[in-house]
Amino acid sequence: MKLVLSAVVTVAAITLATASMWAAGQAGAAPSLKNPASLKEQAPDTYKASFDTSAGTFVVEVHRAWAPFGADRFYNIVKNGFFDDTRFFRVVPNFMVQFGLNGDPAVQAVWRSANLRDDPAKESNKKGYVTFATAGPNTRTTQVFINYKDNGFLDSQGFAPFGQVVSGMDVVEKLNSQYAETPNQGRIQMEGNAYLTKEFPRLDYIKKATIAR
Repeated sequence: MKLVLSAVVTVAAITLATASMWAAGQAGAAPSLKNPASLKEQAPDTYKASFDTSAGTFVVEVHRAWAPFGADRFYNIVKNGFFDDTRFFRVVPNFMVQFGLNGDPAVQAVWRSANLRDDPAKESNKKGYVTFATAGPNTRTTQVFINYKDNGFLDSQGFAPFGQVVSGMDVVEKLNSQYAETPNQGRIQMEGNAYLTKEFPRLDYIKKATIAR
């Protein structure tokens, strides 16, 4: 009986130790686009993100005080390459341009439910201001838009700007708008860049986005 009990205790101890090691590994997992929970670094109070695109380069200056949850999310996904090789899939002149669906469906799938808590709108959706898209309370994920004009009517609808374009707004304004709102967001999420390059080959895109030093 003592031998059996000792064996059971030993197995339990090993199981507990293994579980603890797994939990520690998860908590300290290396940042990965396929693990949204690993991208939780707090952003600097102010930082700049540079976007090298097929139409030229523009720079976004982010202020964490405007919308801390949004600023942190943007910092992490820019820093870890989420926007690289993604398309400006919704371009509506005199309104806004939208992007932020990853070209790899496997990556995009894990972000669909990685919702952010809402930030109150402390700034207005002015021309050049950058804001996360939302489908309702606490539903922001990775989609972002840049206002082409003052869209103050969005402020009361939960759209909280977190930054603004400080250089290259002329680049933003010349992004190809010929497809307007035609690209289907559901198909983008399921098929990624394969769908967009086949059906909408002239969409402008982000070559690489980086946190400016």
